Amino acid sequence: MKNKLTKNWGLKIASFLCAAGLWLVVTNINDPVVPFRVSDVPVTIRNANLITDKGQVYEILDGTDVIDTVTISAPRSVIDTLDKSNVVAVADVNDLTSVDTIPIKLSTNKYNDKLDGIKGNIDSVRLSIEEKLTRSLPLRSATSGEVREGYMIGDVSTDQNLIRISGPKSVISQVSKAQAEVDISGFNRNINTDTDIRLYDANGKEIKAANIEKSISKVRVNVEILQIKEVPMTCVVTGAVSDGYQFTGEIGYTRSVIQVAGKSQILEHINAIEVPEGILDVAGAAENVTVSVDVHDYLPEGVVLADEEFDGLVEITAHVEQETQRAVRIPVNDIVFNGLPQDYRAVITEPENECSIMLTGLAANLDTVTEEQVTAMVDLEAWMAEEGLTELAEGSYWMPVNVFLANDTVRQRGSTEVHVHIIAEE
Repeated sequence: MKNKLTKNWGLKIASFLCAAGLWLVVTNINDPVVPFRVSDVPVTIRNANLITDKGQVYEILDGTDVIDTVTISAPRSVIDTLDKSNVVAVADVNDLTSVDTIPIKLSTNKYNDKLDGIKGNIDSVRLSIEEKLTRSLPLRSATSGEVREGYMIGDVSTDQNLIRISGPKSVISQVSKAQAEVDISGFNRNINTDTDIRLYDANGKEIKAANIEKSISKVRVNVEILQIKEVPMTCVVTGAVSDGYQFTGEIGYTRSVIQVAGKSQILEHINAIEVPEGILDVAGAAENVTVSVDVHDYLPEGVVLADEEFDGLVEITAHVEQETQRAVRIPVNDIVFNGLPQDYRAVITEPENECSIMLTGLAANLDTVTEEQVTAMVDLEAWMAEEGLTELAEGSYWMPVNVFLANDTVRQRGSTEVHVHIIAEE
C-alpha cells in the first residue's frame, strides 16, 4: 500500500499542477480581476490640531487634498459593489514629513481585504505651514456706480466698524484695508443691505486667500441718498457809506448759485441761502467792501453742500462808488408852491426864467434823470415854521426850493433859493 502511495511522484505532481492551473483559469473566467477608476476623491486631513495648537496655520498646496484619479484592482464581483463613496483617502498629520508633505493612505470602506491593489495619481498632500497672525482692522464702506441724476450720496455707514482677521502671516501682513461695497446704480432713495466684506492690499488688489478667518463675513451698510437742488445766495447790506459815496445796490458773489442736497421734504422749503444782516456792513466805506463767509454756517439742519470740490467759502462784495454832480434847470413856472393860502398869489421874481438845481448821485443814475422827472416845490408851511411865522403876509422873501425824484439814488445837493413875491388877492 505504501508503495502505491509513493509510486509515480512526478506524475502526481504534474496532475496537481494541471488541476490547479485549470481551477485558476476557470476562476478567472468566471470572476476576473479588473481595474476600476474613480475621479476627484477628497482627502481627509486628520489631527490638524497638531499644527494649529502650535499657533500655526496650514494651506494645502496645488489642490493636493483632492486625488484626480484613484485606480482599484479587484475581482469583478467586488468591483461591482463599489462606487466613489466607498473610496477612503486619509492624510494624518502625525505622518508629516520634514518637507511638509503627508502620505495619503487609500482604502475602501468595504471589501478592503479583497482588493488586489489601490493607487492614486498622487500619493501625498503638500502643505504650506507658517506662523498664524491675527489683526484688527477698521471696517470701511464704499459705493460703486452712480445714483439717479439729480441725487447724490450722503452718509455711508456700517453697523459694525471693526473686523478681526486671522491667517498665515505672509497673507495677513499684506492686508491694508477691509471694505464693504454697495452698488448704488440708479438709486434715488436710501439703501440698507447686507454686504460681503472684502480684503485689499495697499495697491487695491483684492486678497482672496481661502485660509483667512474673519470675525464677520458680512455687514449691514446704510447708504443715504439725497436730492440735489440749486439755490441762489442772498445778502442784506447794512450801514451808511461815507459822505459823497453810495452803495450801488450791486452785490457780487464769487459763487452766486449753490448746489445743496438733503431730503426732499426739507429742500422744498429752501429757496435761497440767506446771509443775515450785519455780516456785510458798509458803514463809513469809501470803496467796495468784501467779506468772506462759510456757506456751511447758513445751511439748515439736514442740508449739505452737493459739490464735493466746493469748500463752502464765498466772497461777497458790496459795490461802493463815489457820487458825481449834475445841474438841472427847471423853469420857474414849473415850481410848485405847497401850502399857499387861496387868497394869496406867489410870483418868483428871481431868477427870471430858470432855476438851476444841483443833483448828486451815481453817474449811471444821474445820466438817466431828465428835467421832466424832477418835481421842484417851495414848501410854504415848512418855510413859515422855520421863520417862526404863524400867518403869511404880503412881501418879498427868499425861499428854498426842494426837489423830488422818482429815482431815490439821486438827491439834491446843497440848497437853492428863489426870490418870491407874495401878493394878497383882492
